[in-house]
Amino acid sequence: MDDGRAYELLRFRTRDGGETTVYLVRHPVARTRVTLTCFTSPERLDHWCVANGHREAIVAGFFLRDPYRPLGEVRIGGELVAHEPVAAPWQALRGCVHVDGEVRLAPRDELVTEPAGELVQAGPLLVRDGAPAYRREHDPEGFRAGAAQFDSDITDGRHPRAALGLANDRLYAVACDGRSRHDAGLTLEELAALMAALDCHTALNLDGGGSTSLVSGGRLRNRPRKSYELPEPGGRPVSTALVFLPRG
Repeated sequence: MDDGRAYELLRFRTRDGGETTVYLVRHPVARTRVTLTCFTSPERLDHWCVANGHREAIVAGFFLRDPYRPLGEVRIGGELVAHEPVAAPWQALRGCVHVDGEVRLAPRDELVTEPAGELVQAGPLLVRDGAPAYRREHDPEGFRAGAAQFDSDITDGRHPRAALGLANDRLYAVACDGRSRHDAGLTLEELAALMAALDCHTALNLDGGGSTSLVSGGRLRNRPRKSYELPEPGGRPVSTALVFLPRG
């Protein structure tokens, strides 16, 4: 594309021989500015993008549906947004997207206490130093131990997933389908392997399942599902989103 952005549709073979559809957008770092949006009430990402003239976005962090609030730390312009803290002792270890001119993906305890710019907690961290960094049995960020804060254990099994990856000169926004006869979904280990295969030096899991939402070229690319063979038309309304804009 003229702005250097490239959209691709892939089929990924899972470890047990199944397949799933993967949607990815390569954003050139030199030409892309990333912003974080936190919605006052949940929004379908595709509807919000159309209403606000945004063509490129991906779901960001997790949230509680009743009562509604983001799960994990969120900052806009350096200011803390009302949220549900991650249960101790995991809040310091959960992976974050931090945007302050540049994009950084790191555990919360590797960032300053009061970071400038924008921040959202998600996780787990999938890739570090160019190699897959996630193993379910290790649970370094407490997603299994802290599963009570979620609808279910997000580390268990194959599901629709979303991720953000950083390569040397590219940002990768990635989503995959799942929960159907044609799309098995991915485990977090398989998602980590995919992001490493894309030459990401760092990658972070974002909200997934029925919330999986990737907008590119002004429209929702993935096919969200609530459960097996049960569509979630347009995707579940979400709490936060990362928006990709032309730099300058």
